[in-house]
Amino acid sequence: MAADEGRTRLARLYQDGCGKIRLPRDARAEGLEAVLINSSGGLTGGDYMEWLATVGDGARLTLSTQACEKVYRARDGQAQQRVALILGERARLDWVPQETILFDGGALSRRLEADLADGARLLAVEAVVLGRTAMDETVRHGAVHDRWRIRREGRLMFADDLRLDGAIAQIGACAPVLAGGRAFASLLLVDDDAGRYLAPLRAALGERGGASAFEGKLFARVVAPDGFALRQALLPALEMLRDGEPLPRVWRT
Repeated sequence: MAADEGRTRLARLYQDGCGKIRLPRDARAEGLEAVLINSSGGLTGGDYMEWLATVGDGARLTLSTQACEKVYRARDGQAQQRVALILGERARLDWVPQETILFDGGALSRRLEADLADGARLLAVEAVVLGRTAMDETVRHGAVHDRWRIRREGRLMFADDLRLDGAIAQIGACAPVLAGGRAFASLLLVDDDAGRYLAPLRAALGERGGASAFEGKLFARVVAPDGFALRQALLPALEMLRDGEPLPRVWRT
């Protein structure tokens, strides 16, 4: 993506296999929105998905997904996903995929890597739902591993590893983990002025989450009893961090 006379334009697009990208048109928006699609319908053991986005100096991009990603029971190995984000000077990128739904026996390993130039702003969220309560699904065993590495000018500035592996229902029932919750999310804002969002974010999340701000970063973890409650907490929080700009339409359909 590249900035062109105050607007963000597509510079190069490549898609392969089941990974598809669509660019909804919005004449009012200064930035560009891209919707990522996994046309295979989900992931299972041995699958590998990779997304790479480069946002040029002064450009703005919002990346979301067409639907919730589904991770099905794995016979062997884990499903793997890598997201690589590169931001130029004063670029702005919002990585706001919809939730990932883990089915019983599913195994997922994800990496989120970002490199920000001076003055770039990154908003990122990853949300996981442990089975759909409306379908009476229970995830007794499985694995989720989220690994985040965020760099500014090549220098590591934020790292986070989250892992649930094995008897997930039993592990999640522990108060220090999920306290019986069936859905959770990690949320990160990297911005020179990130601290000013701390109080509004805590107010938006209420008892469902906790947040901290430090050295140009704002990080929060959110836990909810199910996917619906998690989304009800995330919607106002994310839109507040987007300075009142609504989330992509796919979040509301």
